[in-house]
Amino acid sequence: MSDLDLDELRSELEDFAQPEKRGGRSPQEERVIAGFEDIQRFVQTHGRVPQHGEDGDIFERLCAVRLDRLRALKECRSLLAAFDHQGLLTQAQASPVAPAEQMDDDELLAELEGAAGSSDITQLRHVRSSVDKREAEEIATREKCPDFENFKPLFEQVQNDLARGLRTTRPFVKDAGFSKAEIAAGQFFILGGQTAYVASVGEAIKAPNGESDARLRVIYSNGTESDLLLRSLQRALYKDDAGRRITEPTAGPLFADKDEDGDEASGKIYVLRSKADHPTVAAHRDILHKIGVTSGSVERRIANARIDPTFLMADVEIVATYELFNINRAKLENLIHRIFGHARVDIEIKDRFGKPVVPKEWFLVPLFAIDEAVDRIKDGSITGYIYDPETAKLAHTADA
Repeated sequence: MSDLDLDELRSELEDFAQPEKRGGRSPQEERVIAGFEDIQRFVQTHGRVPQHGEDGDIFERLCAVRLDRLRALKECRSLLAAFDHQGLLTQAQASPVAPAEQMDDDELLAELEGAAGSSDITQLRHVRSSVDKREAEEIATREKCPDFENFKPLFEQVQNDLARGLRTTRPFVKDAGFSKAEIAAGQFFILGGQTAYVASVGEAIKAPNGESDARLRVIYSNGTESDLLLRSLQRALYKDDAGRRITEPTAGPLFADKDEDGDEASGKIYVLRSKADHPTVAAHRDILHKIGVTSGSVERRIANARIDPTFLMADVEIVATYELFNINRAKLENLIHRIFGHARVDIEIKDRFGKPVVPKEWFLVPLFAIDEAVDRIKDGSITGYIYDPETAKLAHTADA
């Protein structure tokens, strides 16, 4: 069968309805018969009539359109009656057929990508569905971002965070617990080799399938932007083998989906209070805490506290412990020290050999502030928060 588009098919079938030509069959008649034979081969192979619908491949959908039009034309039914051993032209009412697709011929034909030059429509390969094509076009339709200078520092910061290990990237897969409802303003993704930033999310709209959707403003690291739909971004990330989501500055390094060097299956944040006689300790004993992370027993960790300058060469008491899973201990400690950095207390102490040591894990911070910080670490909301010694509370850097 020659590679006809549907406009030619319509024209051919309309021409066929004209007065019968003398002599043998016309070229149009031969092509109608050839097209019907394609449909018959499909039915013989699949055991059913071709169906409409975006889930079917393009050959089946073209066969369904062709069969509908052959059934509608009396002249075609007369021509093909002798060939219709499967009763395809007479079962339109008897056999339930899905409603015709809600697309025009041009849109259907636009999906014949790769068919140019093919002499047989059955030779089509890798033809995308209309949903795939519309998504690809939507993503590809990007314009220059007029205010990219406002976003450029964000991309630079993300790259810096990735280089320092403060962020990581994770595959965007359906079983990762990441739903489309979680796509929100301020998130970063990698799509088509570009870093994509969701600058804003519009009002919720109802998609044709009844699900909630929204129009996004997405800025790309190459200085372009697009206004694709939330569901389109989600599907594009699913289908892009290199599609990734970039974690927040804490979630990725602490709770990685794969073990890295130095990662532990589980760990504990511990808070200790010193029993040392040091003047600074004595003056602030109730709020002076050592905050650390260990993968083992806290009791074993502090067993030799009185000979360890890290513990101020004195016994300590355990104030609180918090257990976490799939964490990187070094990165978690760095995060904690950053959060409470303004409350760090440098206490010089001499080790058992008389060498001066300044431990780095002692902070003037109340326990309730530590509790809040751990809760925010667990739920991923710690981003941008630091401890403010003046208010004795966690404060967002944007409000500082």
